[in-house]
Amino acid sequence: MTDSIKVLVVDDSALIRSLLSEIINQDPELALVGAAPDAYVAKDMVNTYHPDVITLDVEMPKVDGLTFLDRLMKARPTPVLMVSSLTEQGAEVTLKALELGAVDYFPKPKLDIASGIEQYRHEIVAKIKQVAKANVNKQRPKLLPAKACKFKYKTSEKIIAIGASTGGTEALMVVLSSLPVDTPAMVITQHMPPGFTNTFANRLDANSAIRVKEAEDGERLLPGCAYIAPGDRHLLVVRSGADYRAKLQDGERVTGHKPSVDVMFGSVAQAVGQNALAVILTGMGKDGATGMLDIAHAGGITLAQDEASCVIFGMPRAAIEAGGVARIAALQDIPNTIVNTINQLGQDYRV
Repeated sequence: MTDSIKVLVVDDSALIRSLLSEIINQDPELALVGAAPDAYVAKDMVNTYHPDVITLDVEMPKVDGLTFLDRLMKARPTPVLMVSSLTEQGAEVTLKALELGAVDYFPKPKLDIASGIEQYRHEIVAKIKQVAKANVNKQRPKLLPAKACKFKYKTSEKIIAIGASTGGTEALMVVLSSLPVDTPAMVITQHMPPGFTNTFANRLDANSAIRVKEAEDGERLLPGCAYIAPGDRHLLVVRSGADYRAKLQDGERVTGHKPSVDVMFGSVAQAVGQNALAVILTGMGKDGATGMLDIAHAGGITLAQDEASCVIFGMPRAAIEAGGVARIAALQDIPNTIVNTINQLGQDYRV
């Protein structure tokens, strides 16, 4: 098919190249244009075939995946899907790859790679198709100092809830690094596998005035802190006397995800109501649309990232189309929009 998505596989493992090539060849909407064992061969194939998507291994001989990715995004921006290992080091490198411009990633199984890759078949195909739609030519927003915006009140009543998926790791970095230390307590669900969320929280914490950590079951949600849903648990907000607390919940995937933005937003609507500010950032799919509508119906304020600044506009679009979004803003403007909105709401409550 002439309109097939052209895919280039770059991996030093002959087994991985063979498995991914087979998966790609079996989907009528995808077209394998090449399978490169290293960055040098990959460079020639990129220039020859102009792929729509590249799957890229991090660990390669001669030139590593991050170096190749950095050069690629500067010379010929192309949607890239990283192949990551499920380790702490793998998480660090994957987050660095997303910072350099990779759109998404999928985890390489630790054991029995052939069987593991087969189990990921549908997810890999779905991710390739989604990544192909990514906006990789948009200008990357600069991180703003936290002093750029300031809260004019002090209260523990407000809760900020943020949901994100594809492209969300960098979008969250922009938002959290720009918020001041007296920001109300925040809960965040970013679609991410187990083992990655703690590394991600530490990375955000190192670049933010507020404290960022992986959420723990039962802990009190404090102003000046952001709590990230663990990669294998739903994060809920519950009321405990005068306090808000985190509740971690095992169970089935909701809207295809665990953690689920819909689950978190739904709990915020019930526990926080009109004192909630919900934000939905870049991501594919529709997770969060129903929960954001719940928050809107409960009297909370809802905000979505605009299409132009999204890597993938799927989740914000779904929330907007569901009728649950009151305000839309570019990523760069979201921190100040959060502050101004909370300040405006704060005028109606005693300090």
